[in-house]
Amino acid sequence: MATEIPKNHKKRNDAILIAALLLAAGILFLATGAAKKDGAQVCVYVDGARAASYSLFENREIPLAYDGHNTLKIEAGAASVTDADCPDRLCVKQRAISKQGETIVCLPHRLIVKIEGGDAPDVDGVVR
Repeated sequence: MATEIPKNHKKRNDAILIAALLLAAGILFLATGAAKKDGAQVCVYVDGARAASYSLFENREIPLAYDGHNTLKIEAGAASVTDADCPDRLCVKQRAISKQGETIVCLPHRLIVKIEGGDAPDVDGVVR
């Protein structure tokens, strides 16, 4: 016959498990964020094709008029969309980007703003 674990031990074990999972998630979050490299340029893609490229080191405001109107602002090594005429304006609400691989997307205008360049990314693994 199996013995039953008292309720107070179950609660303690659950709390330990939750704390361990949160700690592991925090470590993974910090490790992936620290591995990102600063970018060198902002690339604008429309319908998946590269339409323009701008240096992250030159502060400027660029009007983008492809399938609607967006305003791209480059300031202090980061890029953001500061204005758009799309209905939801989610692209304006996204934070500024500066690390390789980060993107801002405007789905109604089929526009992607992506950070590229800079140092070569670290190797994630080796395939044999």
